[in-house]
Amino acid sequence: MSVLRRVSVVGPPSAGAFKERPAKPTMLRKYYHRGDLPVVVNHIGNGGRAIKWKVDIYSLDYHHYLPLFFDGLCETTFPCELFARQGIYELLKIGGPKILPVIPQLIIPIRNAMNTRNHQVMCTTLRAIQQLLQSADGVGEAMVPYLGRILTVFNIFKNKNENCGDEVGREKTIGDLINETLQMFEAYGGPETYKVIKYMVPTYESCMNK
Repeated sequence: MSVLRRVSVVGPPSAGAFKERPAKPTMLRKYYHRGDLPVVVNHIGNGGRAIKWKVDIYSLDYHHYLPLFFDGLCETTFPCELFARQGIYELLKIGGPKILPVIPQLIIPIRNAMNTRNHQVMCTTLRAIQQLLQSADGVGEAMVPYLGRILTVFNIFKNKNENCGDEVGREKTIGDLINETLQMFEAYGGPETYKVIKYMVPTYESCMNK
């Protein structure tokens, strides 16, 4: 007579899609420790902090410095996090036609930052992408060929409701920022962009016909 034995069924292991991944040391941090960054911390009233340029910002080589500051998006500690976030903001604000030729050099830093799965890093990176898309004519179209390299993480986190928890977007979640950024890719990328987004993020719905 056969004996029935109780067998415990173990589910499949977690894929770890949402698990934070350690970032490699950034070039921005290396430049900072060598004293080669063209910015310093500027302490302002009420304990605030900003950056101050040591050189004329209009004279900077964007092919060198814009990718360097985007590389710093992986940083989460002071002062490198401040240098990256504020440096990108100010360079994009005044860059104009100097930005478009540098787009191919920004894709790997953006992908690396999103791939950390760190919520702080992702929220900062999404805001940087949004500013980049609005910074100069043609940027949206120039980024379309590279969307396949960065939208995988967008798809994973699109429905995540974790609050970004910072002073910039206290009420926004990672999912909110991802949806906003996808809509901006579609709006600035041209008529074929929706097909690319839909392929990579199947749950995305077009914002152009609303």
